[in-house]
Amino acid sequence: MNIRTGRHCVFMLHAHLIFITKYRGKVFNDASLQRLESIFKEVGEAFEVELTEFNGECDHVHLLVNYPPKVQLSKLINSLKGVSSRKLKQEFVDLREHWICKKSGSLWSPSYFAGSVGGAPLSVLKQYIEQQDRPL
Repeated sequence: MNIRTGRHCVFMLHAHLIFITKYRGKVFNDASLQRLESIFKEVGEAFEVELTEFNGECDHVHLLVNYPPKVQLSKLINSLKGVSSRKLKQEFVDLREHWICKKSGSLWSPSYFAGSVGGAPLSVLKQYIEQQDRPL
């Protein structure tokens, strides 16, 4: 188990994130996905977030991140999307010239998926909580 420690806490928090491109435009190739992974790792370091797993297709990406409790996922996601959009458009001319970026100016759709993962199943947690020795 990948249990991490902070100054006053011990934690194991993972989230599955999915980002899609604006209008589901097929803009990514292998080179841009490799660069995207390194950008996400750089941004993650600033937040003390570990990018555990990354993969993607031509119109969306999946991330598995291990993050400390002090990190707000919405702020992390905002930074991941903003920095990656800016850097990819600077470095890949074909991406910058794609109709999506020309039409809307943005690479990513404003929506995203974030799901918590890891730990015990909910049914086991419910059972554990129900079985606590509650004082009368």
